[in-house]
Amino acid sequence: MLGVLDCAERSNRKICTDFGVTGYPTLKFFKAFSKKPEDGLKLRRQGDDIKSLRESIITSLEKHEDMWPPSCPPLEPISAAELHDFFQTNSVTYLALIFEDENSFLGREVTLDMLQFENIAIRRVLQTNEELVKRFNVTSFPSGFLLVNNGSCSSIPVNADFRPFYRSFLQSLPNVFRGNSFRPTVPPTVEPKSTIVPWRVADRKKVYMADLESAILYTLRVEAARFRHLDKERLSVLKQYVNLLVKYFPGRPAVMNYLRNLDLWLKPMTNVSGNEWEEALGNNPELPHARLPENTLWVGCQGSKPEFRGFPCGLWTLFHLLTVQEALLSPYRSSPPEVLPAMRGYIKYFFGCRECAEHFEGMAAESMSRVKNKDGAILWLWSRHNRVNYRLQGAPSDDPKFPKIQWPPQDLCWSCQIIVNGKRMWDERAILRFFKAHFSRGNIYLDFIKPLIRRGRDVEEKDHNVVGKLEEGKEEENGRQVEEEFEEDKKRTEKPESGRVTRKLERSGLTEPHKPSIIKMSTKTKELEEDIVDLDSFSELHYKSKALKMAGQIGSRNRRSKRDVGLVRMENEGQQSFDIDAAWERLRHKSWGGQHLIGAMEEEEEELEKENGVVSKRNQWFHILGVGFSQLDISLCIVLYFLSSMCLLGMYAFFRVHMKYRKGRSGFRVA
Repeated sequence: MLGVLDCAERSNRKICTDFGVTGYPTLKFFKAFSKKPEDGLKLRRQGDDIKSLRESIITSLEKHEDMWPPSCPPLEPISAAELHDFFQTNSVTYLALIFEDENSFLGREVTLDMLQFENIAIRRVLQTNEELVKRFNVTSFPSGFLLVNNGSCSSIPVNADFRPFYRSFLQSLPNVFRGNSFRPTVPPTVEPKSTIVPWRVADRKKVYMADLESAILYTLRVEAARFRHLDKERLSVLKQYVNLLVKYFPGRPAVMNYLRNLDLWLKPMTNVSGNEWEEALGNNPELPHARLPENTLWVGCQGSKPEFRGFPCGLWTLFHLLTVQEALLSPYRSSPPEVLPAMRGYIKYFFGCRECAEHFEGMAAESMSRVKNKDGAILWLWSRHNRVNYRLQGAPSDDPKFPKIQWPPQDLCWSCQIIVNGKRMWDERAILRFFKAHFSRGNIYLDFIKPLIRRGRDVEEKDHNVVGKLEEGKEEENGRQVEEEFEEDKKRTEKPESGRVTRKLERSGLTEPHKPSIIKMSTKTKELEEDIVDLDSFSELHYKSKALKMAGQIGSRNRRSKRDVGLVRMENEGQQSFDIDAAWERLRHKSWGGQHLIGAMEEEEEELEKENGVVSKRNQWFHILGVGFSQLDISLCIVLYFLSSMCLLGMYAFFRVHMKYRKGRSGFRVA
C-alpha cells in the first residue's frame, strides 16, 4: 500500500512531526505488522528517478527478518530442488523463470507486478546457478522461460531488460486473470477542499512586505517547528537567523517587536523542545504590539497554482533584501558579511527541500568563502540564484506563467546587460546599483496586508485586502494604520547611502522606484528622496501626515512603555487611548479635504485634552503655526529672525551716531 502526505501544509504539521518528517521528499517504509510511527524505516535512494525508488522499496521488503508477510510472493531465487517439485506443491498453470545476474531487479519487479494475477507464478534464477543455466541452455541475461503444468516449456520472446514487455506477455496468457481479493492503492475519490485564493495583481518593480513577512512566518512556524527537539548546533543556527532579522529586516513595528522578543527568549536557551518552540512562536494576547501574521499571503510570489512559487520565491526575496540591507546599514562595509553564513546554516539545517539544500550547500562550499565584503555578498547571491534558475528552467516545479529567467531582465534594468565583442554580458556595477535600489526600504510596498495592531484593541485576523499605498494624489482608505506603523519605526531608517543610489537611478538606466508616500516617510527618508516627491499630491498627503502625527502624540500621553521579562509592552490598559483610525474614518466619511481634516483633528485633540482636564493653548498654537514645518525648521526660523533683528538694530545705531557726528561739525550746511 502507498500513502502520500503533504508536509509543506501547516495543517499536516503535527502528524508529520509525529512521523519524524523534517524535510521532503521523505520516504519511509513500514514493514508488515508495524504499529507505531517510529516503526518506519527511512529509505535511502541511490538516485533521483522512479527506478531507484522501486529498487529501494524492494530492498527494504527483502529485509524482513521476522515472519514473512503471508500475501507477499517469495523474492529469493529458486533452486533446482524446488523447481523439480514446483507444480506438485503449487496449484498454478504457469511458472515463469527469469534468468538474471544478482544485481538485477527485473525478476523481483515482474514478480510484484504479477502479484494481483491468479494462476501464474514468477521466480528468478541467478546467473550463478550453473545447473539450471545449463538445463535451459541460457546464453544471454536476462532471459525468460515459460513452464506449463502439462510439462511443456518455451522461451519468452523478450530479449531485453524491459519490464513492461514481460508484464504484458504474461498477463495475456490464457486463464491468467486478475484476482478479486486484490485492492490496489487508489487516489481519494473526494477532492480535497481548497479555498479559492483571489489573484493579486503584482508589479515586478516592487518588493512586497506581504511576501517578506510570509517567508519569515513560514521559516519559523513551519520549517523550524518540524523538529521534536532543537539540538545545540541547530539551535545555534536558529539564533543566528533570528538575530539577523532583528538587525537588518526593515519590518513593521509589531513584527520587529515580535522578532526582538523571540531573540531575547532564544539567547539564554541551550536546549529547546518542539513544544517549547511552538509555545514561544504564538502571538501573546498580553502583548498586542508584538505580533506576526497568522497566515501566509503571497503577492509578488503568488504562483498560478498553489503548488508553484510561494515560499521558495519568498525566501530568495528575503535573503536578497537582507544582503542589501546589511550593505546599506552596516558601518563596516569591507568586513565579511553576516547574511550569507546565516543563510547557509538555515538552508542546511531547516530548509524542507533536502535536494535543494544539498545543491545550495554545494555552491556554498565551492565559493562562499571567497566573499570578503558586503557588496560581494549581494553579487554572490545574485549569481547563484541565476544559476539555480538556469538549472530548474523547464522543471516540473517551474511555473509556466512565471518561467525562471536570468534576473534582472532588461525591462527592469536595461543597463545591467552590456555587449562586449558581440556577446551579451552582465555589468556587475550596474547590477549592484540596481539591487541597492530595488531592495531598499523605499521600494517595499505594503499592498494587500492588514494592520496587526490598533489603538485600544486587538485586530482580528481576516483574509481581506488592505492597500497601504497612496499614488498620484489618490488616498487609499484601507492602508492608513499600516502606513502609521511604518512611520513609527524611526530607529531603522535607511542610511544616507541609499539616497545616493536613488538620485542616480536615471543616470544608471534603472527603473524609477515608486513615488514615496509622505505619510510613510520619516524625516531622513524625506531628505533622501525629496527630489522624486509627487508635488501634485503633496498638500493633501502632508496634512494627513500632520494629523496622524498629532493624534499619535496625543495618544502617546496615555500610553507608557514597559519591559517585563525581556518582552515589550507598549499600552497602558487602564487609560483611554486616542483611536487614530476611528477619528480619521469619521472625518473621511464627511468628504473633507486636507485642510479641513487637519483642523478637525485639532478639535478632536482639544476635546480629548478637555476630557482629561488639560488645555494647552500654547501647544495648540504651536501646532497651528508649525503646520508644514519640522521642529528644526522652526528653530532655524527663530535664529534667522533674531539675527536679522540684531542686524537691523546695529544698522540703525550706526546711522544714528553717524548723523549726529556730521551735524556736530562746523562746516556742515544747515538748511
